[in-house]
Amino acid sequence: MSVVGFLLTPGVHLLDLAGPAQVFSTAADLGLGYEVRYSAAREEVVTAQGLALRVATDALATGPEDLVLVPGWRAGGRVPYRILTEGQAAALTAHRAAGGTVASVCSGAFALGEAGLLDGRRCTTHHGLQNLLARRFPRARVVPDVLYVPDDGVITSAGIASGIDLALYLVTARHGPSAAAAIAREMVVYARRNGDEPQAGVMLRHRGHLVDVVHRVQDVIDARFHEPLPLTELAASARVSERTLTRLFTAATGLTPLRYQQGLRLERAEHLIGAGETVEAAARAVGFRDARMLRRLRSRSEAA
Repeated sequence: MSVVGFLLTPGVHLLDLAGPAQVFSTAADLGLGYEVRYSAAREEVVTAQGLALRVATDALATGPEDLVLVPGWRAGGRVPYRILTEGQAAALTAHRAAGGTVASVCSGAFALGEAGLLDGRRCTTHHGLQNLLARRFPRARVVPDVLYVPDDGVITSAGIASGIDLALYLVTARHGPSAAAAIAREMVVYARRNGDEPQAGVMLRHRGHLVDVVHRVQDVIDARFHEPLPLTELAASARVSERTLTRLFTAATGLTPLRYQQGLRLERAEHLIGAGETVEAAARAVGFRDARMLRRLRSRSEAA
């Protein structure tokens, strides 16, 4: 069981909070093992939209497998220098130092900066606050006009709805693209918009066809992309011959089934590396015996 702890500040934006919270509560409903918690300096937090929330004032009890996320608040172009209590800032720093993940939506990046977590890291925030973030935290490497930026266990995102993209990215990094797609279907949102990558991931880029046989095989590969999947097994799952499957799959997606699986593996590995994993660990996590094939695929992708 992983804890997703939301650290709320006065004037928190409802969608900054509700979007990621919905992603992880839906993940819990689907059996992925999440517990959502909320904490603030005071028991009552009045949101930017005027709705009052009652939350715990205890420090979020978290471990290395857990996530602490700071949603944004109404900034109006002005952000105070002190957003967090000393205890909250220390808790964020300690959580990251222990190996935990820390994230923010919109102006929540300023809280991470206050805790020293943006120093030397790539980060982003709402487009209206990017210049201020760069001035306030000159050691941060602010990336403009992207949806989210992961850097060594610290993930920052742009404004409002991008919190959903960030949360789906985190689900993908831990559980794979099929889990994120299942959550997106439940929420009736796009399966994922990537941060500073192309706006559709591998799975979405090759799903815009109407060939049911290929869709069924893609479902198998999406769910088991980290496993060896011989063409004979894939063809049997679709009840067609290997030659027919290869012909239909290539015509519908522009890729062979193996190339499609490799694309999913590469995308997942890049997410893991962006979250701080080594190339070797990422390679093993996505099903390669060692890092050689992953390095080859990354080189091929960079050259394309």
